[in-house]
Amino acid sequence: MLNPNLEEIQLQRDEYERYSRHLILPEVGLDGQKRLKAASVLCIGTGGLGSPLLLYLAAAGIGRIGIVDFDVVDTSNLQRQVIHGTSWVGKPKIDSAKNRILEINPNCQVELYNTRLSSENALDIVKSYDVVVDGTDNFPTRYLVNDACVLLNKPNVYGSIFRFEGQATVFNYEGGPNYRDLYPEPPPPGMVPSCAEGGVLGILPGIIGVIQATETIKIILGKGRTLSGRLLLYNSLDMTFRELKLRPNPERPVIEKLIDYEQFCGIPQARQEEAQQAGAIPEMTVKDLKALLDSGADDFVLIDVRNPNEYEIAQIPGAVLIPLPDIERGEGVEKVKGLLNGHRLIAHCKMGGRSARALGILKEAGIEGVNVQGGITAWSKEVDPSVPQY
Repeated sequence: MLNPNLEEIQLQRDEYERYSRHLILPEVGLDGQKRLKAASVLCIGTGGLGSPLLLYLAAAGIGRIGIVDFDVVDTSNLQRQVIHGTSWVGKPKIDSAKNRILEINPNCQVELYNTRLSSENALDIVKSYDVVVDGTDNFPTRYLVNDACVLLNKPNVYGSIFRFEGQATVFNYEGGPNYRDLYPEPPPPGMVPSCAEGGVLGILPGIIGVIQATETIKIILGKGRTLSGRLLLYNSLDMTFRELKLRPNPERPVIEKLIDYEQFCGIPQARQEEAQQAGAIPEMTVKDLKALLDSGADDFVLIDVRNPNEYEIAQIPGAVLIPLPDIERGEGVEKVKGLLNGHRLIAHCKMGGRSARALGILKEAGIEGVNVQGGITAWSKEVDPSVPQY
């Protein structure tokens, strides 16, 4: 409904005051505010990106906002997901988001979809909205959102973040490129670390999310120059913005239907490979490790393959830090060999995944080892609650 019948849209008396700073802008004015009120926006995700963009879309007067998310609020979210508060920890994110949106603007109609977006439900959910904003953090869902928007001819306002850097653009708008023009093929699973592994500066998604909100409002108003055909790159450490040109690829395969995006991104294959690798590596529980440490045995070496900054946060007594990147480069393998001297090898990380990868590399070098199930997170939960969880 990007071209609504504005004669049918009326502002209430209190809305004139609420939106007064919009109304006096010639580029918005009364007609523009009516367009915002008539518009519907679907936000996929209420995390780091979804939080600021939902706050500002609601404050701007978007008439109908849909939210898709199936997660609950976690304490670790609060550093960047500013739509949620401490009192909402453990509760559904979509309920937290709706509560905050209505506090900001009770005139908004908020529709909730407490589900994982999938090939089975995406078209039904997306079809009734004017603009889709992608606030997700994984490749299968990004391809799914893109393809659904292409099939339904919906603008797709895209953003992504990692550590100190972010990206934003507008896909599938006025003949412009879509996500498959930027990424024709997904990267191999595990090549791009998640924010949980690599971290993210808390204020970064605020900047990218507000850019997404800005592009959404420009599309609805039909004003300004959008990011369609331009990929905006932001580096918060250098405080720089750069642009790359994006063009539709004339040889890009035609999107005819939604597919299995987990399969397309190689997720099942990677899980099977990880399961096979894990099955080939012996494991022990954190309680087993605690008993071993308490016994005073000195015939083993415990290594921690997390990053140095993680090691500063929390440690298991006696663990020697040898980061996974060092092991992948080979220098860590030599260091492990130097430490062992005939002793047994035990490895841990945050939750068990990276240490399993490290032990797989070491096994290829002829070094057998045992993985600690659940890593230091399990140690904190089951053995020593004084160890911080992060």
